[in-house]
Amino acid sequence: MSTTIKRQQSGPVHSRIVEHGDIVYLAGTTADNRAASCKEQAEEILKKIDAFLALAGTSKSRLLTATVWITDIRQKDQMDAAWKAWVDPDNKPARACVESRLGTPDTLVEIMVTAAK
Repeated sequence: MSTTIKRQQSGPVHSRIVEHGDIVYLAGTTADNRAASCKEQAEEILKKIDAFLALAGTSKSRLLTATVWITDIRQKDQMDAAWKAWVDPDNKPARACVESRLGTPDTLVEIMVTAAK
């Protein structure tokens, strides 16, 4: 395994994408449209994840793990509807979904994934 670490889209507090060997780590991703519903925010996030994975040379079919934070667990069904429509049905990752207070009051969902190359 390579010990090289590649970082993409680095900002003041984190890198959006970190690659180490054949593993790709994405930072927690949130929606830009914070006026959207929980389902709509999840759909936007998942589209962004597709683009970040492509930048790193992989795809959702190579997901290993996913962590989902949601501000109101009663809206989990909305998030799950977006997730089920998006996830590769033959290659589902190990996933956790927890209720949590997020960075801003209008951020309803945050998703973080790890994928193989």
